[in-house]
Amino acid sequence: MRLLPLWPMVAALLSCASSSHPPVVSPSGPPPFDEARAVHVLRRLAFGPSAREMSEVRRLGVEGWVEAQLARSGSKPSPELEAKLQALPTLTMSMADLARDFPPKKQREQALLDGRELQRPALIVYDLSAAKVLRAVESPGQLEEVLVDFWFNHFNVSAEKGAARWMVTSYERDAIRPHVFGRFRDLLGATARHPAMLFYLDNWRSTRDGMPRLLRRDAQSAVANADMPGDEPDEEEDPRPGLNENYARELLELHTLGVDGGYTQQDVREVARCFTGWSIRRPRREPEFIFRRRAHDPDEKRVLGQRIASGGNLEDGEQVLDLLARHPATARHLATKLARRFVSDTPPPALVERVAKAFLDSDGDLRTVYRALFQSPEFWAHEARGAKVKTPFEFVVSALRATGAEVTVRPRLVQSLARMGEPLYRAPAPTGFPEVAAPWVNSGALVARLNFSLELVSGRLPGTRVALAQLATTPAARTAEDTVDALGHSLLGAPPSAETRATILAALSKRAEAASAEGEPGPVDVPLIAGLLLGSPEFQKQ
Repeated sequence: MRLLPLWPMVAALLSCASSSHPPVVSPSGPPPFDEARAVHVLRRLAFGPSAREMSEVRRLGVEGWVEAQLARSGSKPSPELEAKLQALPTLTMSMADLARDFPPKKQREQALLDGRELQRPALIVYDLSAAKVLRAVESPGQLEEVLVDFWFNHFNVSAEKGAARWMVTSYERDAIRPHVFGRFRDLLGATARHPAMLFYLDNWRSTRDGMPRLLRRDAQSAVANADMPGDEPDEEEDPRPGLNENYARELLELHTLGVDGGYTQQDVREVARCFTGWSIRRPRREPEFIFRRRAHDPDEKRVLGQRIASGGNLEDGEQVLDLLARHPATARHLATKLARRFVSDTPPPALVERVAKAFLDSDGDLRTVYRALFQSPEFWAHEARGAKVKTPFEFVVSALRATGAEVTVRPRLVQSLARMGEPLYRAPAPTGFPEVAAPWVNSGALVARLNFSLELVSGRLPGTRVALAQLATTPAARTAEDTVDALGHSLLGAPPSAETRATILAALSKRAEAASAEGEPGPVDVPLIAGLLLGSPEFQKQ
């Protein structure tokens, strides 16, 4: 299809970042069920409305649905979803098994010479990405999936960095997912100890001053001293000289206090000293957390004015985590990020302060924090509705849910996300993917969204099937205008704006003219309408 008639829509999409309000639709009368309110909560606490989820909200009421979601921690997937996840075998494998069965190219080539065939490590990230899409589309625990996505991004690690590719599956499964409804201190500690974080931010190599030469000269002695029980020294995995501040800096700046949290460069260094010795046993073969006592700096430290006595070991790092998890700056930083994710890109300061207070008063109980946010008037305010722009992942999943698509993830679907700028599990920086609109609103990315929408509804996206006839209920003798409005209500939760409606009708007119010139007039082009509605500015907002 020629894109020229669609450029008005692309221009409208580009205005998403600066436009905070969805079109206002005047109700014809007081409905018994506030559908707009339900759509709002499903856009924020789920990956967009679906027919099944809307039915659940009708049955439980909006507040009842929210409480049910808060209670679903660790809920089992449906049998249908479970069957799809079981077809992705790497999801339940240990880090050691993944390193053994999905080795680097050099080891795969040797295995072929020995008559064995091993899989490429890229399949690990593919399985993980497929599972993320499937859970977001089909899981009844929608809020849990939204929170796993949020907290993984907050504590980001990238599978692009060396041995991290064998660790990311366990990182999400074992460090992030079990703690999203628990205490922040437990979540913080689980990420700090996990080999994926230790490797990604290089803390596994961090040593006290004067230690590395000794270790390199007498590695066998280190093994005998129980630093690596039962292991063979490996020069490639031997910690390199000196203190590494990468994890300490991101711990303070990103994970807890925030960039304006009141810490100094000296605090960064002292925190790094506290975490010396937090390392990994054989990262490229049998990754697991190990405390290397001989690598640890046992001298006194002072972090944020608090003395950490000399003679400590593993507990030095734990004391730092205790201090940071209860710090008022951490409460404000996390409250700001959560409010930015669930309310608006520029959250109201009063809301941030209330959520931060809930964090401190509850000792970081995350359910309490979420309730303070979801029960706030700012969350439900009219100006918060449609005030955020979907990330590529949110867009793709919400499109699949809105259309009721039957989904079996294929590489093309995962690649579509990368083309839109969000390659799953491969965010290039510790900051993760952007959580505000501006980075996602550019012409190239939005054309990719529009193309994805048209592929989805026209049946050209492998592994997905959409039944468009079930989406619109209009009289049999429908006009193009009737179909646009009916599909608009199904996919957008409200009739499309006048601008979107005019753009779609113009595209239909162009298509009809072309068909007439070829002597092939036909029915209203429903796939084109549905695709343009999914690509419209209204659908990009949440």
